[in-house]
Amino acid sequence: MRIQITIGEQRFGATLAESAAARDLVAQLPVTVDMIDHGGVEKTGPLPSPLSLDGQPDGADPDVGDLGYYAPGSDLVLYYGDQSYFPGIVVLGRLDGDAAQRISELTGSVTARVEALDD
Repeated sequence: MRIQITIGEQRFGATLAESAAARDLVAQLPVTVDMIDHGGVEKTGPLPSPLSLDGQPDGADPDVGDLGYYAPGSDLVLYYGDQSYFPGIVVLGRLDGDAAQRISELTGSVTARVEALDD
């Protein structure tokens, strides 16, 4: 499943992995998420409802450019820097191309519109 994330005038594509959490995210779309910069490595913001953790490990070590979910806060996460393994992280998919670099250049809080793309 492909999604589009719009922040201001910029659009970022992403491909979701096959998982219960990703399916739950798609079921909530379209959604607007107010995101803050967290630790200089990620943008995070709360989703309207928690995502399923069925079949997920206890945590993950996301790569730069991953799209994630932080279960304790029900947060959608855009990883643009190096985050180490942390309990509660679920990798939902992968941002396209140079999206991580472009997101790293967005300072402070942002509002992201997340929508499903027709394949």
